[in-house]
Amino acid sequence: MALHNLNLLPCFLLPLISLLSNHIPPAQALTAPSDISALKAFKASIKASSIPPWSCLASWDFTTDPCALPRRTHFTCGLTCSPDSTRVTQITLDPAAYSGTLTPLISQLTQLSTLDLSENSFSGPIPSSISSLSKLQSLTLRSNSFSGSLPPSITNLKSLESLDISHNFLSGFLPNAMNSLPNLRRLDLSFNKLAGSLPKLPPNLLELALKRNSLSGSVPKSAFTGLTQLEVVELSENSFSGTLQSWFFLLPSLQQVDLANNSLTGVEIPKPAGNGGGGLVAVDLGFNRIEGYPPVNFAGYPVLSSLSLRYNRLRGRIPLEYGRKKSLKRLYLDGNFLIGQPPAGLVTGDVSGSLGDNCLQVCPASSNLCLPSQKPNAICKQAYGGGKGKGKPRS
Repeated sequence: MALHNLNLLPCFLLPLISLLSNHIPPAQALTAPSDISALKAFKASIKASSIPPWSCLASWDFTTDPCALPRRTHFTCGLTCSPDSTRVTQITLDPAAYSGTLTPLISQLTQLSTLDLSENSFSGPIPSSISSLSKLQSLTLRSNSFSGSLPPSITNLKSLESLDISHNFLSGFLPNAMNSLPNLRRLDLSFNKLAGSLPKLPPNLLELALKRNSLSGSVPKSAFTGLTQLEVVELSENSFSGTLQSWFFLLPSLQQVDLANNSLTGVEIPKPAGNGGGGLVAVDLGFNRIEGYPPVNFAGYPVLSSLSLRYNRLRGRIPLEYGRKKSLKRLYLDGNFLIGQPPAGLVTGDVSGSLGDNCLQVCPASSNLCLPSQKPNAICKQAYGGGKGKGKPRS
């Protein structure tokens, strides 16, 4: 019944009708206009032909308000709004092979805390305007085709806790001001084409992953100074050179280290100190050019369970301490020039791995650790200056 026919209603219903009419919500947009225009630009920057009809982006129909509830037919997924439905706080796209670019107008979504475009086909540069997202806590652009350099302005994202742009085509150098990201806990830029040396890193980092890039030079102490919470370091498949110095293994929270497939020529392993090194669990320094003897001090790390020094230029005997180390479960020393016989505790225990392709005189064929077979005698004699195991090894 129309409200203008109030004279036809019993008088006792009039107060109720008046109360209800005052609570009819007005028909108006909820989402901030700047957010709507940013979302429109975001979708317009993606090729329409790459948007499957079943995907999240296909449901982004701007004839309705993006944050209006319930979202039964439009904006069914891909974004999250604030509790009052006025601002977009998260964009998390489905992996639907979307292709296109990331619009600079993304900067208008100033309440955005999460941006996740992973496992799609975005290309082109990461816009420097992304630095305007002051509330951004998680930026995940993993497994796309972004190119160009990592914009220096990204170091203005003071709220950022997780940055993952792995598996892209980024090039150039890491920004010098990486240490100005005070809340960053996880940094993964693996599988790109980044070059140059390591800058000073964010002070509260827990996990660092830069594997398979073109980073070079030494592993500088200045980059890691003050990183008291760093647990995981993955720098494999780069071009780091020189000696990995003892300070590195004394980082107080260090647990996992992967520096395999670089060009390191030396490594200094200190005894674990009371304030550092005690939590080291896994170390991979395989496929480098490390010379000298197998570091005996590794045996002093109380929870070390996995150690790889395979395919380096190590000589001498396998430390007896390795065979007595109860925590050690995986040991790869293959591809070196080790002599003598392995400690009994290794070949009779439950350690997996390999001691093959060395110059060991005695390695029981019954032990899987002794596979593959040892180097030919001629190569071993040449490595040790003509007398296997005698005299000073050739450099």
